[in-house]
Amino acid sequence: MAMNRLEAFRRLLRLLDREPVIANLGKNCYDLFVAGHRPENLYTWGAMGSVSSVGLGLALARPELRVVVLDGDGSLLMNLGSLATIASLRPPNLVHIVCDTGTYETTGGQATHTAGAADLAAIGRGAGLSRIESAADLDQFERAARRSLAEPGPWLIVAKMEGTATTAKVPRRPIYDKYRFMEAIGSL
Repeated sequence: MAMNRLEAFRRLLRLLDREPVIANLGKNCYDLFVAGHRPENLYTWGAMGSVSSVGLGLALARPELRVVVLDGDGSLLMNLGSLATIASLRPPNLVHIVCDTGTYETTGGQATHTAGAADLAAIGRGAGLSRIESAADLDQFERAARRSLAEPGPWLIVAKMEGTATTAKVPRRPIYDKYRFMEAIGSL
């Protein structure tokens, strides 16, 4: 059985200090909010396919920050070219975590290609990334996260996870969240 995403996010947040975390959309945002809402979290509502590029941009602009990206398998499948760009630019401070549930959770649970033959870790290697970990349980995930936070990257962690049924009411305040995030990382 795959690991629980909410518990994985809780473990990840316990390893962090002030590192920015950028979550893609939908369930990743909900679970990040419930796991630990903090000023350094940026929830990119409605930005499917772009969080890897947003994280790359922040990592390049702010090399003194370790930037953590929480992506989804369906979201990354929409922007596989970002893996080649990340591999080409090699930001040592980027940690790209893909929560692979094998489904498009937010749009109704349709299967993604990772439910079949697609292997995002292999695609990352093919794109030129070398710091890749796969995790199938919480302990593997925590070890991979610890390593990615301590050693230069860029990192790609592909974590097989089960979707969660978070029902928390997460406030969607994109403008407020953007400025709160910018202030937290010292960009205002």
